[in-house]
Amino acid sequence: MTGRLEGKVAFITGAARGQGRAHAVRLAQEGANIIAIDLAGPIPLVPYDSSSMEDLAETVRLVEAEDHRIHFEQGDVRDLEGMRGILERGIAEFGRLDIIVANAGICIPARWNETTPEMFQVTMDTNVTGAWNTVMVGAPHLVAAGGGSIILTSSYAGKKVQPFMVHYTASKHAITGMTRSFAAELGKDNIRVNSVHPGAVNTPMGSGDMVSALTHASESNPALGVMGTPFLPDGTAEAKDIANAVAFLASDDARMITSEHLSIDAGAQYF
Repeated sequence: MTGRLEGKVAFITGAARGQGRAHAVRLAQEGANIIAIDLAGPIPLVPYDSSSMEDLAETVRLVEAEDHRIHFEQGDVRDLEGMRGILERGIAEFGRLDIIVANAGICIPARWNETTPEMFQVTMDTNVTGAWNTVMVGAPHLVAAGGGSIILTSSYAGKKVQPFMVHYTASKHAITGMTRSFAAELGKDNIRVNSVHPGAVNTPMGSGDMVSALTHASESNPALGVMGTPFLPDGTAEAKDIANAVAFLASDDARMITSEHLSIDAGAQYF
């Protein structure tokens, strides 16, 4: 690896598995120490298997295998003050903060007329308020340090649309707008703010009842099934593909890039 992040510290949410774990490992490979949090437990209404403390422990093992340190705690991105405490304890251990990766998020497939207020609320609370909380507790430390990089995880649904997920699409469009707004105000402090927009990614989000939930939702309008056709033959990314993009945006290689919305979706097209 290139050591592009040597001596830096990254705060990553949703780090127990999937994309969050891949980000933690990739940034450690580039030289960063990691402050990691994950709920590591169930969220009501989510149809796929929840992460666990065992998953979070595996992330710790993988980061330490890269000869870098990790401060990890179980935490909920919906809890602003809880997040603040976790981050401050991590900074007390490592002495600084340079990178924020607001990765935690959930997805609950549902037809528009079967989406409940509870589905909408938990999606917005986790995906939008959770990302806002992450930036709000972390950005003051970047301002004090004289700069840094913030990466928010949106989705192809944040630039295009994901059928049968009005609530999810709304939440990911909110992340796109949040990225632009934070980039505008934090630019004077030499802080870059960008979003990544994955398409299909091979992660545990596809486990449990996720496939059956998607199938049920799509049966209401089969014509929308052709949406999201990728240009590349392998249309499903691995978590490390997204982590490579995050590492780039976190590094000085991207020092002139801010308010950008980077698609990593094999060119998937939508109506």
